[in-house]
Order: sequence, then C-alpha cells, then structure tokens
Amino acid sequence: MSQKALTTEEYAQRLERWSERLKNQTISHLPADYSRPVPSRLVEAVSEKVLNDETKAALISIYATAQTKGINATPFNILLTLFIVLVIRLTGDEDISIGTSSENAIPFVLRTFAQQNESFFGLLEKVADIESTCSADAVDFTDLINHLNSKLSKQDEIRKSLAHIRFYNAPDTPSESFLSSTSLDVDLTVLVSLKKPAEELSSLRSFTFPDLQLKVIYNQLVFSQNRINILADQLFQLVISASQNINGSIGSLDLKTDSQNRVLPDPTIDLDWSGFRGPIQDIFAHNAAKFPERECIVVTPSVTENASATSYTYRQIDESSNILAHHLVQSGIERGDVVMVYAYRGVDLVVAVMGVLKSGATFSVIDPAYPPARQTVYLGVAKPRGLVFLADAGVVSPTVVDYVKKNLDLKTFVPSLKLSKEGALTGGFLEGSNTDILSSVAHLKSQQTGVVVGPDSTPTLSFTSGSEGIPKGVKGRHFSLAYYFDWMSHEFNLSENDRFTMLSGIAHDPIQRDIFTPLFLGASLIVPTAEDIGTPGQLAHWANKYQVTVTHLTPAMGQLLSAQAEEQIPSLHHAFFVGDILTKRDCLRLQVLATNVNVVNMYGTTETQRSVSYFVVPARSKDSTFLETQKEVIPAGKGMKNVQLLVINRHDSSKLCGIGEVGEIYLRAGGLAEGYLGNEEMTSKKFLQSWFADPSKFVDRTPEDAPWKKYWLGIRDRMYRSGDLGRYLPSGDVECSGRADDQVKIRGFRIELGEINTHLSRHPNVRENITLIRRNKDEEPTLVSYIVPQDMDKDDYASGTDTDDLVVQGLRKYRKVIKNIREYMKTKLPNYAVPTVIVPLNRMPLNPNGKIDKPALPFPDTSQLAAASISRTKNASTEALTTVEQEMKDIWQSIIPHAVGLSKKANFFDVGGHSILATRLIFELRKRYAVNVPLGLIFREPTIEGLAREIGKLKSGEMVDLYDVPKGEPEDKEVAYGKDAVQLTNVLPQSYPTFSGLKVDDCKTVLLTGANGYLGVFILRDLMTRNSNIKVMALIRASSPDHGLQRLRDSSIAYGVWDEKWIESISVVNGDLALENWGLANEQWNSLCEEVDVVIHNGALVHWVYPYSKLKGPNVMGTITALKLCSFGKPKSLGFVSSTSTIDTEYYVNLSNEITSKGGNGIPESDSLSGSAESLQTGYGQSKWVAEYLIKQAGLRGLRGVIVRPGYILGDSKTGAINTDDFLVRMMKGSIELGLYPNINNTVNMVPTDHVARVTTASAFHPGEGVTVAHVTSHPRLRFNQFLATLSKFGFGTKQSEYLSWRIALEKYVVHESHDSALYPLLHFVLDNLPANTKAPDLDDANAREILKRDTEWTKVDVSAGAAVLEREMGLYLSYLVSIGFLAKPTHKAEKELPKIELNTLTMEKLASVGGRGGAPVTK
Repeated sequence: MSQKALTTEEYAQRLERWSERLKNQTISHLPADYSRPVPSRLVEAVSEKVLNDETKAALISIYATAQTKGINATPFNILLTLFIVLVIRLTGDEDISIGTSSENAIPFVLRTFAQQNESFFGLLEKVADIESTCSADAVDFTDLINHLNSKLSKQDEIRKSLAHIRFYNAPDTPSESFLSSTSLDVDLTVLVSLKKPAEELSSLRSFTFPDLQLKVIYNQLVFSQNRINILADQLFQLVISASQNINGSIGSLDLKTDSQNRVLPDPTIDLDWSGFRGPIQDIFAHNAAKFPERECIVVTPSVTENASATSYTYRQIDESSNILAHHLVQSGIERGDVVMVYAYRGVDLVVAVMGVLKSGATFSVIDPAYPPARQTVYLGVAKPRGLVFLADAGVVSPTVVDYVKKNLDLKTFVPSLKLSKEGALTGGFLEGSNTDILSSVAHLKSQQTGVVVGPDSTPTLSFTSGSEGIPKGVKGRHFSLAYYFDWMSHEFNLSENDRFTMLSGIAHDPIQRDIFTPLFLGASLIVPTAEDIGTPGQLAHWANKYQVTVTHLTPAMGQLLSAQAEEQIPSLHHAFFVGDILTKRDCLRLQVLATNVNVVNMYGTTETQRSVSYFVVPARSKDSTFLETQKEVIPAGKGMKNVQLLVINRHDSSKLCGIGEVGEIYLRAGGLAEGYLGNEEMTSKKFLQSWFADPSKFVDRTPEDAPWKKYWLGIRDRMYRSGDLGRYLPSGDVECSGRADDQVKIRGFRIELGEINTHLSRHPNVRENITLIRRNKDEEPTLVSYIVPQDMDKDDYASGTDTDDLVVQGLRKYRKVIKNIREYMKTKLPNYAVPTVIVPLNRMPLNPNGKIDKPALPFPDTSQLAAASISRTKNASTEALTTVEQEMKDIWQSIIPHAVGLSKKANFFDVGGHSILATRLIFELRKRYAVNVPLGLIFREPTIEGLAREIGKLKSGEMVDLYDVPKGEPEDKEVAYGKDAVQLTNVLPQSYPTFSGLKVDDCKTVLLTGANGYLGVFILRDLMTRNSNIKVMALIRASSPDHGLQRLRDSSIAYGVWDEKWIESISVVNGDLALENWGLANEQWNSLCEEVDVVIHNGALVHWVYPYSKLKGPNVMGTITALKLCSFGKPKSLGFVSSTSTIDTEYYVNLSNEITSKGGNGIPESDSLSGSAESLQTGYGQSKWVAEYLIKQAGLRGLRGVIVRPGYILGDSKTGAINTDDFLVRMMKGSIELGLYPNINNTVNMVPTDHVARVTTASAFHPGEGVTVAHVTSHPRLRFNQFLATLSKFGFGTKQSEYLSWRIALEKYVVHESHDSALYPLLHFVLDNLPANTKAPDLDDANAREILKRDTEWTKVDVSAGAAVLEREMGLYLSYLVSIGFLAKPTHKAEKELPKIELNTLTMEKLASVGGRGGAPVTK
C-alpha cells in the first residue's frame, strides 16, 4: 500500500511504531577535529572518492558470500552495514542511528543495536531486514519530529534531529533542500553511487556495477579534509577486511591503512630497553663536584614580607644529603628498604630525598596534611624500615606515633631533620638522648656512600588510589628517573640557566619531577611559601619576582597561579602540566600571564613514572592562533623519546586502533615502574609483557663491566594498561576520551561530564568548576556542579549571612548567579544534561597532590536546598567605570588620540573610528587580553560599555555570538530601522499621478542618480546606446554643472564606456542626496518635476561599517526625495537600485531552502521583507530595507516602479572593466597574495555589471502595476570555491585550503607578519565568519525575466535568460586587473591563457584619479 493510500488511523499507527523504534535513542557524534561551534554553524565542504579495483573486488566477494549464506542483501546494504561498523568503532557506541532513505527518497532513521563481538554477516542480515522494514514503513520527517515532540514532558528537550550521521544511496537521496535544511545538526552525509560513463547515477540496489563513487558532505568547522579522507579510506579498508575475514567479528575487522600506519607508532621496535642513564643521585653528585658553589635551592619568604630569600648551593645540598645517607647506611638501611619522609615544602625535603637515594633505599613521602587514619594506611602498605621527620612538618599525630610503635620494625628514626640557613644539617634528638642523631656522621659530609644501584633498583614508592579505599604503593625504577632529561633539555631548550619551581603536592609523584629536573641540569629550584601558593594573585607575583622560567603544574595548580593574578611573568618559557585533563581555557589563562610560555601537556600515571606523552601549545608570542584549531581538551599527544602510546583494540588486543577509533591506552616504554608493592595479582593485570614484538630480537647494550649490572633484570618489553580510553588523531597524537569503566547515564541519557564542564567554564561568572554524579536521598543519580564564582557585581549578591550553614549561605548569596547559570546552560545543553544542583564555593578543596578533592565537595541535602530557597532582600549598587571599561577607554584613546572626554556609551565610529582602526582595535584587544575577540564585535558593540561587557565574557571563556541581539540595549541605542520606516511613511506624498507608460519611439527624459559611480556609468551606457531619443539628467555632487560633467566623463572614460557624442543628450544637475530636495533651488526642482519621465535612483552611500543613523541621510532621505519628485508634475516611473543585503538573514536562507525543497526557485519577488524587519546586521542593508519599504508604500498610493535587487556586481562582460574595491575582487587579490583560497561551498550570486545595468533600465521603462521587485540572480551560480579555483587555472598559483586553516593563515600573514593585504579593510568580515557572511538564499527572478522580455522590443536583444560570471568572464576580469596594475602577471603554469586586453593611456590616466568606490587601482 502506498503512503498516499494510508488512512489517518494507519498513518498514526506508523508514527507510533516509529516512536517505539526511537525510544531512548542514542544519537552518536563522530570524533571531531575542532570544537563544535555553539550555537551550531555550518561551513559545508564536499569530498569525493572512487573505489579502487581491490576494494571493488572485495565488495563483489562479500555480495557473493552473502548470497551463499542466504542473506538477501544488496551492495548498498553491505556498504551501509560496514558504515555502521565504522561508526561503532569510532564512537564506541552499541546503539547506532543512521539517517538514510527509502527507494522513493523518503528519509528515515535506521537504528540498530550491535556489539563488537557480533559477526559481520549477522549484522548485515539484521541491517538488511531493518532497512527493508523501515523503508516500507517510512513517514514524513517533519510529521515524525512533531509526533515525537508531542510526547515529551516539559522537562524534556525538544528534538530537532534524529541522527547526526547520514548514508544514502545517491538515486534515493532526499531533495537537496531537505539535506540543506537539516544539515546544521549533522556531522556528515555520505552519498554512494555507481558512476557510469554517461555520468548518470545508478542504483546500488542492483548487482552489476562498474565504478563506485563516494561523496562526503561535511562541516569544515568540525572536520578537517584529512579526517574525511581517512574516514573514506577506513570504510574501503573495512570492505577488504570483511571479505578476507568472513567469520570475524565486527570488532576485529582491521581499519588501518598504509597511510595511517605511517603516523601511528610501531609496537615492534626497540625502545632502548638497556639505555640506563645512571642513577639521579650520582648525576647530582657529579654536578655538585663540577660547580659546588652554584645556586641550587632558593627558599623564598612570602612576597608580602620584607625579607630576603635563602639560597643553598649544590655543595651544601650534596654534603647535607651525604650526612643523612651515611646515617641511614650505618643504621642498616639496605637496597630496597623503604624510608618514609614526613614532609614539608622546602629545602629539607630535597635533602631527605637525595639522602635516601644515596643510601640505596626507596624513599616515600607522607604529607602531614593527610588525616591520621590515612597516614597509618600508607605506613601499613609501605612497611618502612626508616622514618625521617622534617622539623617544619609539624607535630605528628599521637595516632600515627602509636601506630609506628606497635606495627613497624624500624632500623632508624630521624625525628627532626633541618638544614639551617648557614647550611648545617641536624636530625634532632631521640628520646632520652641529648646528642643530635646525625652528629656521628657529620664528618662524612664530603664523601659519597658508594652504594651502587641499577636500572631495576627501586628508588621511589608512590601511592595511587586502590579498590576498597586501600591505596596501591607503586614501586618506581631508577631507569626512569634520569633517562628522559637529556631529550627534554634538547626538545624544550632547558638548561642550567633555568629556574624551576616546587609547586607540586609534596606527596604527589610529580614532586619528583620538580626536584630531579633542575638537579640533573645543574639549574635552580625556587621554593614558595604556602601563603604564596594559596593566596589568589600572590603566586604570579612570586613567580615574576623570582624570575622563574620553568614550572610543573596540575591544572588545578595552574588555576591557582592565574586566579586574580595581575602581574605578568615574562620569564616563564615552559609550563609542564600533569595529573588531569588540560583545557584550552587553562592554557589561555596561563598565557595571559606569560606570553612567552610554551604549555606542554603530559599524559602519564604514577605507574609510568617519567615515561609520558607530550603535546606542546606554543607560546602566544610565537603563535597566537594555535589554540583556535584545538578542541576544548588538549590532546595527550605522542610519546616522548622511546615512549609509545598504544591505543589498542578492546575487542582484539592483537591490533592497534585506527585513527579515530576508540580503544584503551597502553604505555610502552623502558621507564615503567616495577609494579605494586605486595600486590602481584594487580601488577600482573596492569604491567603486561608486550605481545607485539619478539624480545629475543632486541640487543642488550649493557656494558659488561657496568658495576650495576647485577641490578639489571634484562630486556623487558612491557606495557602499562592505563584503563583510559582514547583515540588517535590524524596527526598520530592521542586524545583521551574517558575511562573504560566510566559510562554515565541519567534517565537513559548518556551524559558527558566534560561537555557540561566546558560550557560551564565559559560562563563569565565562573572561575573554576567541576561536575560530578552524586546520589540523592532516593539513590537517584544527580548532576551536581561546583563552581567558584568570579567578576560579581554588587547587585548580583543576596543576603546569606543569617545562617551558620556555609552551603546554605552560598546557595542564598549566589542564587541570582545560579539562576543565570542554569538559564545559560539550557541554551547550550539538552535539559537532561543541565546540572540539577549548582553549589558555589569560595575555593575548590585540593588534596595534597594538588588535585580537586572530590570527596570533600559538599552535597546539599533536601533541608539545605529548602533553606536556601528563602527569598532575601535585594541589594543594588552602581559602578561608574569598571576596570575593563577603563582599560578599554585607554586603548581607544591610544588608537584615536583626538578622541577626548570619552564616556562609556561613546560610539567608536562617532569619535573618529573607521574600519581600518576597528581592525587595529580588535587586534589590540586580542593582544591585551589574550582572547580570540571576533573581528566583527566592534560593529555589533561599538561602545566602551558594550565592548567591555563582551570582553569580560571572552576572558571567562564564553563564546560570543555575533548574531545574537543583546538583551540589554544602551540608553542611546541605535535607531530601530524597522520602526523608523513605519514612522517615515508619514512624510510620503499621499498620492501619485498615474504613469501610463512610454513607447519605444517616445522622447524620454531620465533622471539618473549615482551616474558617476561604477554601476552608474554602465547604466548611462545602456541608456545612451538604446536610441537617440533619450535625454539623461545626471544628478552629481559637484561645484558646478561643468565640474559635474567632467566627473561623469572621467568616470566613464576610466571604465571604458564614454562616447563624446553623448554630450548632446546629457545634462548635469548638481545635488546632494542627503539634503532636502537634494539641495536644488526651487526653480531647478520645479523644472525637474515637469521634465522628467523616468527616475532611476541608483545613488547611495555604500559603507559596510557605518550604522543606519549615518546612512539614513543619503540612502533613506535621498530616496524620499526621489519619491517626492515622482509625486509632482509629469507622471513618472521609478527604477530603484537596491541590494540583496536587504534579505541577508538566516530567515531567508531557511525560507529559500524550504521553497526550493518543494520545487520552487527561491525567495519570491513578492515577499514583503518582514523576515528582515529586525535582524539585518549592517547599516547599509538596513538603509536599503527602509528605502524599499517606503517605495512599496508609495506604490500603494499610486506610484509605478520597480525595485532592482542585485547581488554581487562584477565586471563588464565585454571589456572586463571591474570595480577594484568590490569584496569579491579583494578576495581574489587577497587569495593570490596568500597563495591560498578558502574551501567554501556556498553559491555566489554574482552578475556582470552590464547585465545589472540592463535590468535596471528595462525595469524603469517597463514597470508593472504599483511597485514590484526584480531580482537579479546568476544563471547558473558558481560556488565560492569554484569561483576562486579559476585563479590557478589562469596561472596565479593559488591552492585550496580548509576554511579554518585559510583564516589562520590570513591572520598570520596580515597581523603577525605585517604584510599588506587587499583584505585588510575587510578583515572583520572575512575572519569572523566568512562562510555565514557569504551564504545567500536562492532567488526567484520571474519579474526580472518578464521585464527583460518586454524590453526586447526596444533593444532587439533578448537577455531574459539571465547572465552569470563563469570561467570566461573570470579570465576577462583577471586580464583587466593585470592590465591596470591591480594584479601582478601570473607566473605559474596555466591551463588557460588570459585574454588580451588593451587599455589606452587616457583610460589609465582617468582610472588612476577617478573618484567613487574603488576607482583607483590598489597598488602595493
């Protein structure tokens, strides 16, 4: 039964079946290359690939095998199934939804559940059945969306999309308009077809086929071209793998191709297993002997104190550590014994660590800040044979003392280790003794212990979390401690001149990196106070004061460093981050303070020791645009020297994952830890012998006479299983994607905590945040976000001081902000992902390791939430000028020195700013605040107040949307153009004399405004070449009629259209569009009223920066004068040249898609323009909209006329003469200068100027009844990338580039390398969102075609079919631009030669001096 034959009840039953099919649906996203734009935006690109013979043969083989298995599957079913396999492998999801369509092109969602141990042919049979069933049961997409939404509760998110991935058999693809109108929420769309010689698409639902073609339509803001090529190759590889492994599971099919293997690590190579660098304590001792008086440790006082720092030399640290080491050895401490250090951040910790290492023992650190019960657990795991208490560590808990006495068998106990400012070491007194415990070995301070250790000796015992609350003790190895420092010093330019920081948690294993790195290099280690670390803003002051150059941080410590910091740290050149995910915002915060700092993200665990990966974010002083191409979470990167990050297939561990495929991260290196102390079972599960290589083939390069050889267990090719999920990026870097055991769902919806945290961090009032899943009193999982507020205005606070409950206080005090945050999150996330509870904190609790202490975060109970909801009195206050506003004012005055007395509501363009200065201002703001300020922001927020507000948002990480109208409008707000248009109708004449039309042979007087402009001279030529009975009166701003005529002649000669014979038919009227009656005397005005038959109003002030108020005079009031002229004297018709900028809104793009999807041609000429009455962004477009509105109102009062709406007006199709100031011409030159052009797939409505002139004159002579519109649209339209691709065809040496890469390259070229560029005046337009700015709706031009048909009787030439700018025209324009010196001659190999154009000397002379837009060629 066809769908049309269905009864209402049957159709409703279909909808209900679909509702069940899509219940609790998981809608998967493919892994992206860039942060997904919020709100969603689309820059479409297309990539095509044809199957090679091997893949085609494999597809035939699968088809044949399926037939033998009795599976009724078509080639399309096979490809669709393999594509589903690819999605499963890339996302890790088992619930997959793919958009596809039935044979009669009705779109539907194919949803299937699959596990990776399922066989391919089993899945193929299932998919074929589902596809057949769903195709026969298909319903209208809009009906289904509406039906599903009708079932939602108020709390549920309205559904707009049912699949983010689409896969179609090309002949069955839904309409282009359906694809376009639904593509905003789609990652990519794949069209598969059989390509025949006749270029016809053939169906894959049959068997015989020659060539298989894949067309991928994707969003360039989400995916790179490289990623799309890899996806296509992986699909083809799956075809081959499935044909070769017919019984294999879908999880075991190989995705990797040769091109992927070239960037992925080879798990079989030798990683220098025997390359022991020597123990770190020996290297340190060697340095101390080499430069004994060099500064080693600097202990600093608080920056708030007026005191000097204490400096210790390498000799002093070496000697004091020798004393402790000799004591330990003489006390019976042996290799492998654990010595526990009760620590304090300071020089004593370094002495203790090096002393234990020199004794051959294993050091472990306890932070006294840990609860006593926790300390006893660590002691119980470590079972130390020695204890060293640092004097400054404080009093040890009686609980711990008691535990030590009863449970530990100690060989020695140093009760109070302290290095004096003078360098004397004491150890304290044991009970009953009055002799310092170290006094007996003090004379040995200059002697090393001579204890030999090897690569497999155990120098460290570090703790990490364990099951059931019992921490695991990780036994480190000496191999790792020093092996990587040589490489790091070379890779990151580290040297003995650097000044390192001790900022890591003292019991956290990164403290080892803090200590050992400078001691290896012979550099300095600078130690801060707890006060400087913990006081917001103070740590940055400390770092600058002591000129630190290198630091190791956790992201949480990095946030402490940048919090409320006002002092720059220019000396800092490297910051190494470990311990947690690092975000783009973390990097920006630090690089605001330190523009020279390279941020290095390192991925590793306690178990991998120094064997980590790295990913470098270059300093902003080197590359300020780098982070623009990064996602919110910084990748883990690649392994350091001889370290490999292996992302291994979770369902076939013999295989590495392909690029983009989710797998488990293993680290393979010679520097892994030994294992877990006393836990062999866990060690065997996490530290694994590699199965990829044969270790017998590796060469042991250990010297035979090495004294440490007996402490070397031989070559062990081991991997550490991290438990983290990750995937390879196209670069070969690894990005982490969660934990293998961390799948979070609420009410059936999968929740990505990282996504919630990303959006939350962008709110301007959130400094720090973390989101957790907590269970409420009913044991239901609840989303709870914890925030540290910032940048609060006084009236944002409410009273919360009438309760002692700190949680209730915070919830009350910040309830306005909490409400605001929740509303903000609703705009970014589906309702189910918006945190249920938001808890404000003064600061995040940190554990001793510098990470956020999640167990310490409070979870409000029901009574607390109820108490917090009690309303309080509002307190409000005002602020004259904020800090940012004052800074903004200072920047403005530096750019516009004559702008004095600036108020916060001053308009940039009213005080002397213009587009060039606006671009300079934006780059000043980017430099000052280290945020990516959109270049168009100054045009949307041109006041100090508004711009400062948006900068505040950007500083906090919030995305600024240039297309959102701000909710709060300033008091001196710009005139609302739509309302102004309605009010201006009151000044229009009440009636117009009836224009009865003209005949071809009638004498006609035409008044032409804007005659000496670029389009104006071509309109003049069209009028003058029609016949001899047309007289033109040209309105020109000039000092006299003779001056005006000379201007007209010069412009016409410059563009090659002048004929001296026209003088007899042309008269000049001097006037100004912005003045009343154009500034004409009464007598001259009255004369025009009586003489003119036709008014062609082409004149306007074209400016893409000026607001409506500045353009109202010439563009609106000038039009009102033209309407007034038509109301007096002789009846007249009006031809008005408008612009498609009047419909430059998202509304009309969507309307165009809707109309064309139903077979229409585009926006009708009868449209009322109500869809752009409020949302136009440019003052020019707004002024043209108002002018059109008034003309249409005059049409209702009797005026006859035509509004001509052209798009881009390019050059003359006969001579090539073109306006050099046109945007597209600047794009051509800018792309040639850069050597790149952007891959933008939008169509471009560009028409030769002579055709626009013909439509304009024909419209004025042949108006319909009242006022109508004539669209001038290209037939056919080129796409933006096709238009710019012609440059290389004519030898200009440009290459296509992904849009994001092109944008960054242009910014570097213009801003950072200070090159001149034709695009500089338009950078705000080009760099902000060029694809959106150039997206144009399709236009119906029925009126224009009909008018041109009627004009054929007059001109004897039928041009009603329209015109276009194609390759021929482009060659003509390029040749002209070369001839006038605007472009240099092409120097690259050309497919086509430029046509020859000859310009006489007079034309060149006039062109160089002509006024108007773009008259003179731009030269460099």
